[in-house]
Amino acid sequence: MSWFNVSLMDKKREIVLFSSTAIALYGYDQGMMSLINTNQDYLSTMGIAEEDPLVGIIVSVYYLGCAVGAVLASLLADKTGRKPSIFVCLTVTSLGNLLMFITGLGFSTGCMPLFIIGRIIMGLGVGGIDSVIPVYSSELNEDGGRGKALAQEFQSNIFGLNMAFAINLFLTITLGKMNQWAWRTPIIAMQIYPILLLSFIYRLPETPRWFVYHERDNDAKEALNDIYGEDEGQSKFEELKSAQEEESSQIINYSDMLRPSGKSFHPTVVTIMGQVNQALTGYGAVSVYGPQIFELLGFGVRNAEYLTLGNYIFYFFMMTFAWLLIDRVGRRILMVGGALGISVCFAILTLLGGLAMNCEQLGIPNLAVSIPGSIVLYIATATFGIGWLSQPWLIPTEIYPSTARAQGTAISVVIWGLANFAVTLLTPIGFNNLNYWLFLVFAVTNAFAAWWTWAYSPETGGRSFEENQTFFEDAKEHSTWRVSRVNNGEFRHMPKGEKDDGEDGERAPLLGNGS
Repeated sequence: MSWFNVSLMDKKREIVLFSSTAIALYGYDQGMMSLINTNQDYLSTMGIAEEDPLVGIIVSVYYLGCAVGAVLASLLADKTGRKPSIFVCLTVTSLGNLLMFITGLGFSTGCMPLFIIGRIIMGLGVGGIDSVIPVYSSELNEDGGRGKALAQEFQSNIFGLNMAFAINLFLTITLGKMNQWAWRTPIIAMQIYPILLLSFIYRLPETPRWFVYHERDNDAKEALNDIYGEDEGQSKFEELKSAQEEESSQIINYSDMLRPSGKSFHPTVVTIMGQVNQALTGYGAVSVYGPQIFELLGFGVRNAEYLTLGNYIFYFFMMTFAWLLIDRVGRRILMVGGALGISVCFAILTLLGGLAMNCEQLGIPNLAVSIPGSIVLYIATATFGIGWLSQPWLIPTEIYPSTARAQGTAISVVIWGLANFAVTLLTPIGFNNLNYWLFLVFAVTNAFAAWWTWAYSPETGGRSFEENQTFFEDAKEHSTWRVSRVNNGEFRHMPKGEKDDGEDGERAPLLGNGS
């Protein structure tokens, strides 16, 4: 046995570590661009000013790439497997990142088009990763632990955000905003993620569920034996074969999902609105334009940057509560409560932002406004992490059968990409024209997100696909989508009593409890 085949941890932990590191790519880009946008050498290389709307366009085109990449990756994942799709996405991500890094390095013409092309290509890769990784992870976790597993992976997303911003801030302080390496180094440092993942992916199994659904029974047995050992692997294989037979008639395509008369249109609307509402919370903008928000609250540039880093670190640690709570109290309660909490925070920030901009006229010390404003923003960030970061990515994996999970997650990423494209494009324009009134806009959009989720988004936690499917069947039978009127309101909360995990169909765990 070669040194490379020596396992330092069991297969279950390897999968969690791999998935978590892949999800961190998304967070890294957000933290990376937040200070690059204010680097004077970068702006000079692009030929734009800091207040130019093109700043937002350069940031936001990445999300268009994500939207396209999600669809392409889902098709590839269904045809060739989850692992090959992830491999291609990582390679594309690396290529796009390299194009961004070399922009203007020894030449001065065509810099902005090349950088934009690099961001779009990188978006293709990251969008694909965000589409396939939740499917890969959910197919290797039991019903009762799906939420915790994905929330833990998304905590690593915040680690990526922190890593990028910390590197950015350190280089900005030591080299200054006029130095090209203060913005190029954080870009090329991102290569550590695809390189590590590409060097590690060969150790991981393809999902046995994918093998079974493609009639590759021997490969499925080999993968299950790799995870469980031969005795338990055989019983898991029989469970998967039983599930495959039950779902063989549930082939779903994009037409079924997107046509109002399609049999999966209702689950698709729930998926779409989950991502739209996540974008409406405004936290894509907070992640990318954090320093500018603290400046609106009255802080100087450098203090705003320090506070942004502190906010991201607080965000990371508070995400622990997300994976502790998501499978205990459910997705729906956290989302509704989170949106309401963020709405209240942004309403308060509107008032404090107005006071911060008029401190001199009102005779109010700056710190009397900016310190409470910072505390409120920290609370809002933590509330978003607990209530909204992972839930919209999780729900599609719980309401579609295995034959449609990749497509459902792809639709989720497409909407996420388009919604965040709009938010990150319009946010700098909002800062320049609305100032602190932008906070009020987010207060209203969060209130809408809370209302829609409470009215129309069912609680999917603690239930199998078959159980969640009864919600949509009953909704169709009674011609209503309101959660309170379907199945006597049963889907307003988690199921009561203990669940009998690991029986049949979608309830069969593929990674057990990790014990």
